Amino acid sequence: MKGALILILKLVVLTSIAQTGNYTLSDAAIALTNNRVHYDPSYFSIPYPNGDVPADKGVCTDVVIRAYRKLGIDLQKEVHEDMKQNFALYPNKWGLTKPDRNIDHRRVPNLMTFFSRFGTMKTISTNPDDYEPGDIVVWNLGGNLTHIGIVINRKSDDDERYLIVHNIGNGQEISDCLFSYKIIGHYSYPKP
Repeated sequence: MKGALILILKLVVLTSIAQTGNYTLSDAAIALTNNRVHYDPSYFSIPYPNGDVPADKGVCTDVVIRAYRKLGIDLQKEVHEDMKQNFALYPNKWGLTKPDRNIDHRRVPNLMTFFSRFGTMKTISTNPDDYEPGDIVVWNLGGNLTHIGIVINRKSDDDERYLIVHNIGNGQEISDCLFSYKIIGHYSYPKP
């Protein structure tokens, strides 16, 4: 009996590790907050594929990139491959004439385009029930300044809404900021 229980527990753990659903992305995002990261928007020349800026540096997009990497999904490669084939579908805000595999995946508007093409566009609302762990949320901070974060499976102190893992200048952190800024994008990726 004890052996069977241990086997069942092992299968449950292996099944949850193998999942690529929302709660797994949430756990990956939470794990990132254990790493000390300084906000640094500098351009870096990085390897391809699976390139990353120095581990102690990053911006909001790097939280998303690193969380998906923990699931075996390389957004640097995925975004670059799509931009090579569909460059005109992506925002032209940086004066580029071709994709740049060092930076394209680190730009919020490019991630928005990618997630809208290959993920699920979800409702944008002020109803906290519309946001689930593993969702990606994009905000407009004012002007042309955008921000991105991951909804996690921990709730606010008042138990009204899920918390966010993001980097808005203080490094990778957990914050109660879902409705602190104007939401302009809400996605899940990959599609269920």
